[in-house]
Amino acid sequence: MTGHARAADTDVVVVGAGPVGLMLAGELRAGGARVTVLERLAAPTGESRASTLHARTMEILDERGLLDAWGTVPRAAGGHFGGIALDFGGLDSRYAGQWKVPQTRTEHLLGERAVRLGAVVRRGHALVGLRQTGSGVEAETEGPAGRSRIRAAYLVGCDGEDSTVRRLAGFAFPGTDATRELLRADIAGIDVPDRRFERHEHGLAIAHRRPDGITRVMVHQFGRAAAPRAAAPGIAEVTSVWAKVTGEDIGAGTPVWVDAFGNARRQAERYRAGRVLLAGDAAHAQMPVGGQALNLGLQDAVNLGWKLAAQVRGRAPQGLLDSYHDERHAVGSRVLTNIEAQATLLLGGPEVEPLRAVVTDLLGHDEVVGHLAGMISGLDVRYPVGDDGPRGGHPLLGGRVPHWELATASGASSTTELLRAGRGVLLDLAGCLPPGAGAGWADRVRTVTAAPAPADGAPSRPGTAAVPAVLIRPDGHVVWCADGTAGPEAALRRWFGDPHA
Repeated sequence: MTGHARAADTDVVVVGAGPVGLMLAGELRAGGARVTVLERLAAPTGESRASTLHARTMEILDERGLLDAWGTVPRAAGGHFGGIALDFGGLDSRYAGQWKVPQTRTEHLLGERAVRLGAVVRRGHALVGLRQTGSGVEAETEGPAGRSRIRAAYLVGCDGEDSTVRRLAGFAFPGTDATRELLRADIAGIDVPDRRFERHEHGLAIAHRRPDGITRVMVHQFGRAAAPRAAAPGIAEVTSVWAKVTGEDIGAGTPVWVDAFGNARRQAERYRAGRVLLAGDAAHAQMPVGGQALNLGLQDAVNLGWKLAAQVRGRAPQGLLDSYHDERHAVGSRVLTNIEAQATLLLGGPEVEPLRAVVTDLLGHDEVVGHLAGMISGLDVRYPVGDDGPRGGHPLLGGRVPHWELATASGASSTTELLRAGRGVLLDLAGCLPPGAGAGWADRVRTVTAAPAPADGAPSRPGTAAVPAVLIRPDGHVVWCADGTAGPEAALRRWFGDPHA
């Protein structure tokens, strides 16, 4: 690198101040890591983009105490699978359904949290160079004052599908480019009927008028190939395709925002290359069907944050940081597969009608609805954290801890509240742990003795699988369940390192 470098020092550089980068910054600060966020844009875009938060993401936001700041969030029980109605209202979660928050609002609140916790956010700094050294990473940026250099122990690319980090660090990004696309526009001054995945002879049309009077339209003309694009489409292209599909003229409206997204499917071969990692759309490109891209990225950030913070603070056990790739790459691959299936159902022409009829019939069965809703919401994610494989062992092992109301010596609490500090939790629900069982990890894991709180006059049960004690990671996943055969020490060492002296 050359230029008039201005040296800086931090533990982690996060490139990209979108929702994923800002969520990660907050998680890193909660874990005690110093973090600097670099963003090429001088100010947030104000573009609405993704607006759907799924049940697991809402649970995570609650586990960090962030929902009060969100205010009243509109909820819809109904969602879709490839444009076919799918009910999310029956999910086993306090946040069953789909929740609607403009991305600008999500970014703002996550940014406030990151800065409040001590993250440094530098806007107007574009990454132009990246070099790994034996002990860290050097990033060179072009900013308002010219070129500068920042050194960190690790760097994470949260800079979207066209990730500069991914390119500069040489990550392989195999997959396929888009063959079909949806045109999308937010338009003021038009009056068209609301349409929910309305299939016409020549294409698919979607329209929804927001409370602020702006109408979001999305349209796909059957058989129309995705265009190679270096920039967003013009509004004339949107209005032309809309007219071909619906017969309506929306050309008199005022475009607020226009873009296009296709059915590309790509995933980084590895989410980590030495001291550089990827998260969110930088790690996986997909059609943002049903808001899954945003939710997948936010959950990447929550999985990575506490692990990387432990790594830079010298507290991580062997293999902890690599478990980020192992866990999230598998989840990402599965999500990309369900999105590809949905894209086929959604953008296919008359040739997919038989397939749509079969899927529609299957969605009349509760088990199918539960399976698909659990997958899309992220609630069914279960990591291979035990010795019995990803589907072995106790039913809670590897999955997210349910919300349990608890009675503790200091008063009423819940599993959700116990995770607010972003630390691990060793929860004794039956007085079964020996005194001092978690004392050696007290700086990383909070040990709590509690009992299930009464509910409606009857003792509540901790989910469908009562368990006397559990160890919960900071990201809310259960990594040990008491079964009377072994204590928590091995799991504490595996996930939180050696006990302090």
